[in-house]
Amino acid sequence: MIWGIMGPARDLARLHEITSVLIRHGLGDLVRRAGVGNLLERAGQILHWGESSEVAQLSPPERVRLALERLGPTFVKLGQVLSTREDLFSPEWIEEFEKLQSEVSPIPFETLLPEIEAGLEESPFDVFDDLEQTPLASASIAQVHRARLKDGSRVVLKVRRPGIKAIVDADLRILSYVADLLETEVPEARRYQPKEILSQFANSLERELDLAMEARNIERFGHNFRDDTSVLVPKVYWDWTSTRMNVQEYIEAIPGNDREAIEAAGLDRQVIARRGAEMVLKMILVDGFFHADPHPGNVFYLPGNRVVLIDCGMVGRLTRFRRNQIVDLLSGVARRDEEAMLDVVMEWTGEADVDETRLAADLGELLFDYADAPIRDLRIAVLLHKITEIVRKHSVVLPPDLALLFKALITLEGLGRQYDPEFRLTEHLAPLLERAVGERFEPKSIISRGRHSAGQIYNLMTSVPKDLARILKEARRGRMRVDLDMKRLDTFGQQLDESIDRITVGIMTASLVIGSSIVMTITSGPQLFGVPLFTWLGLLGYLMAFCNSLWILYGIWRSRRFDRKRRANVPRQ
Repeated sequence: MIWGIMGPARDLARLHEITSVLIRHGLGDLVRRAGVGNLLERAGQILHWGESSEVAQLSPPERVRLALERLGPTFVKLGQVLSTREDLFSPEWIEEFEKLQSEVSPIPFETLLPEIEAGLEESPFDVFDDLEQTPLASASIAQVHRARLKDGSRVVLKVRRPGIKAIVDADLRILSYVADLLETEVPEARRYQPKEILSQFANSLERELDLAMEARNIERFGHNFRDDTSVLVPKVYWDWTSTRMNVQEYIEAIPGNDREAIEAAGLDRQVIARRGAEMVLKMILVDGFFHADPHPGNVFYLPGNRVVLIDCGMVGRLTRFRRNQIVDLLSGVARRDEEAMLDVVMEWTGEADVDETRLAADLGELLFDYADAPIRDLRIAVLLHKITEIVRKHSVVLPPDLALLFKALITLEGLGRQYDPEFRLTEHLAPLLERAVGERFEPKSIISRGRHSAGQIYNLMTSVPKDLARILKEARRGRMRVDLDMKRLDTFGQQLDESIDRITVGIMTASLVIGSSIVMTITSGPQLFGVPLFTWLGLLGYLMAFCNSLWILYGIWRSRRFDRKRRANVPRQ
């Protein structure tokens, strides 16, 4: 019980700040329903429940976006992750989440210097020459500075902001607490799976905080494109790379969002659009390891229409099974095969209760809309938007890796069309799909799948007798156990703990009253101010019993008040 109280208590100041921002942005109802306001009130934190007049006319998505910006880097990153979940949020929400940017004001070099020294375990001026104190870029997680190694090599230092780890950890603890409350107390929030989204977000953020992990991602991309001279990946200097900082090769190139410089350099926009598409599609369908945020700020260009990839903190991973699903889905669209698409989407539903007939009808209607359209004219972004709209309509939650993939493909097509208005991602996707489908029917692939299936069947057949014997043995010993997953069981356990606490304090109060009454009958012994000492002890016992009684009465009143609020907030069927 004490640990359960101390968990949120150590972050009460930050929780109060978060709650205040949400209320000012017109999200007080969410605070009430989640029960966070009650927690703060019990801790003596005063909340002002009036929203700011400047946000009163804004839409809910705009209010949430402004609140996330105000709350700092952890919540900005959360909004960016939510922008990938088109299966959960409607287009107006996604549009607002996409406006969240990681660029923040730079911090002074003197503030960053201890972090650099901790990462290097020595003075940076003993390692680098010409270490620039003016940052090249500044984001919510890290800041980038240019430098030169003693051998003359030009590099960039990407350094984690001081104290950012502690801030993120505190925010994640609070978000975990809020996600638990939302899933148990707000029924309509359960379809958004707040705990699952938070788990995905926490994993992604932990990887971004580990700058050595980003360096490993860079090296893996470099290995995957080692034979492709049109793609350049910066070199990593591992001697000076750590969790706090990584050191990469500095490449003088043209930013992807500087169209005037691209024109001035004489680069062929159609060629760079094609090469960017081929690069990302290879990552997805061939390597199963892709850059999850290929926007113009993360892509640079060199003379000869060469592509440079940077900022590899956010990546996606696809298993071979998942890649096969993507191939089946897209080839099903190409062949206008409704059953093939339905099979894939049903595999994504997991244990969700989905009306398969209605889902098949919606997919069939989607294919009918594209019945006469040539494959080359299909817009991947529009197609994926329609698929996620159908998925959202049927309350199907996409696996996190697929949400990142859809976002990457949509961003990629948008990037290509910025350089070439006639760019069509399907033209570059079709050959890869044909090759992937063809590889499945090669003798080598058929034999490999056959061996794998035979091994699975053998393992299943040999394990069944053992499993049955184990079940029967447990039944004979009376150890059969059934696990029930009840949404409100945790809340019930908490209420039970509180009731037991009150009973315990009540018994102690009664004992104090009885004991004090007995003690006060003793008139002999030492005296204090002319009154027997045992009388003073009896009065002290009565005072403690009185305080305990007030505590019990207040606890009962508070619980009933909270229950009335909760029942009032539960929507009627």
